[in-house]
Parts: sequence; structure tokens; C-alpha cells
Amino acid sequence: MTARTTGAVRVRDHGGGVRSIPVPIPDNPLGHTLVHLLDTDRGPVLIDTGWDDPTAWDTLTAGLTACGTSVTELHGVLITHHHPDHHGLSARVREASGAWIAMHPADATVVRRTRDAEPARWLAYLAGKLAAAGAPEDHLAPLRAARTAGGGTFPGHRAALPDREIVPGALLDLSGRRLRAVWTPGHTPGHVCLHLEERHPANAPGHGRLFSGDHLLPEISPHIGLYEDPDDHTVTDPLGDYLTSLRRVADLGPAEVLPAHQYAFTDAPARVRALLDHHEQRLTGLLVLLGTPLTPWQLAEAMEWNRPWAEIGYASRNIAVSEAEAHLRHLVTQGRAAPVPGTDPVTYRAV
Repeated sequence: MTARTTGAVRVRDHGGGVRSIPVPIPDNPLGHTLVHLLDTDRGPVLIDTGWDDPTAWDTLTAGLTACGTSVTELHGVLITHHHPDHHGLSARVREASGAWIAMHPADATVVRRTRDAEPARWLAYLAGKLAAAGAPEDHLAPLRAARTAGGGTFPGHRAALPDREIVPGALLDLSGRRLRAVWTPGHTPGHVCLHLEERHPANAPGHGRLFSGDHLLPEISPHIGLYEDPDDHTVTDPLGDYLTSLRRVADLGPAEVLPAHQYAFTDAPARVRALLDHHEQRLTGLLVLLGTPLTPWQLAEAMEWNRPWAEIGYASRNIAVSEAEAHLRHLVTQGRAAPVPGTDPVTYRAV
């Protein structure tokens, strides 16, 4: 594995026709998305694109140049999931290259809904959800004010609609490569990992390489919140989906994991075990907290985060509450917690 720097862009050659480009995410502690470039007999294919931002675009195009190609030569784009740091530049990539864009249909539905939705309606939906979770009025007021003002636009609003479908379990139509789609819902309903079923270029033990998106990261446990859709009232269990998907990836036994953030790593089964243990410990801790009935907001306030609740910003509090709700949903699904009848907003307790 070698690194090559052109200007300010440091691309990494992982061998076997696979390289990565760190595309910056504005004002985000993650720093960048690792956009992977896969050579095929019909031309290079991107795995994810990066955030829709001028600096990100300049970095992506400079990175492609450092890899010996250009955006105009791209043959296709594979999107691991719909989040804007992965799918954001897809429309601009397609406009510049004519490349096809492929995504799991569940996340394609989210992209379509985001493009079609009126921001004011989403703000009303979010305010209603947070109110039901027990959020205080001073937290709800900015959402209601933004709705009255017209709502603006949300990240991902300009992302491209995919024109190909990623079919779970199927080999993708990539000439000269064996890349299989692995459906790994949890972080999003249509998240996919991509298993390169080819000998590792350094003959490392294991079964090929895995482009893991945000599903499996070397040091971070990805955010798991409720799947949001104002028009769909299906009761889902994203954390349950995620834990099942983790086991699916462990069973693949890849020689190396190429994630979308941080760095490449080995021993996927060990990382999966650590994440499974982490979530079980967290669920056990939440049951202790739920010895006293709590709303989802109160539970989020009491949970352990990477900094005290008082230091968590406005938008991050919304994410934290969604994560608390996902854990609550899983506990309820397992029969380990239940809503308290007659409470408004609804409180939950351990059973």
C-alpha cells in the first residue's frame, strides 16, 4: 500500500486497482470521506463521491488526477448509502462524466423523497417527533420558526437519483472485477457493503476485501437512529438491523476492510465482536436508567456521550435523541422495555 501526494491531495494506492481519495467534509469532526476508486475493464468506478461542496469537488477531481485519470473518464458510481458525505457530489459527477449511479432501492427511495419534499413539511415532522420524545419548548422553537420562515434547503437536496439498482447478494456488472453487494441495513435502511471477491494483492489471509462504507469503521461506532419517513408509519428496528448486519459481515471474513472514514484495517470479526459487545453494554446500561420511567429526551440526557450533554450542540442533540429512540425501540422489540400507559409525552421503563 503506497501513498502519493499531488498538491494538497494525498491519495492511497491499496494495490490491485484500488485507490482512495480523502474528500473533505466541511465543519465535521470526521474530517473527510474516503472515496474509493476501482479500476475496471470499462473504466474507473467510484465508490461514493463526497459532500456537495466546492472544496470537496476540487479535492475529488485533483485526487482523480493523482490516480492517473479524471472525472470525465469515470464509468460508474456505486453509493454505499444516501448520506450527503457519500452521495452529495453524485449529480455533479454524472454531469461531468455521464457515469451511471447505482444504489440500494431502499436508500434510492430516501433520495427521491428528500428531493421532492418541502423543507417546511420536514421541519414540522421533526418538531412533532421531538415534541413526542419530550423535547423542551426552547428546543422546538427554532424548528417552528424555521418552518414559518419557509424552511430553506437540506443537505442532499441536489443529490442525483440513481439510474441503477444494487441488488443484495448479486455480483455487480463490472467488467474484469468480482464485486458482490452485501445489504447491511442499520445506519440507513439501504446501506450496502461491497465485497471484492478477489485475492488480496499482498496475499493477506482472508476472503478478499470489503468496502464497508459507514457500516464497519475501525474506531467509531456509527450512528444508528430511527429511519425517518413522514409517510411511512411502519415500526422498524434499525439497531436490530444493524446488529444482524454486523454478523453477516463477520461471516465474510475479509482479509482487509476499506471503510469510508478513518483508515483500512484487518480482522473484521474482531471489530464486529467489539461493536456487538459495545451495544449490549449500552443496552444493559439503558435498562438501569429505565428503572425510573423516562422520555426518549430524558434518556438521551442521561446517556453517556463523547462530551457532557450541556456541551452537545443543537443539531447533535437531535441525532442523540434519535439514537436513544433506536435503542429504546430495540429494547421494546426484545421485550426488555415498554411504554408506560397513559403518559404524554410517552415514558418508557425496563420490564
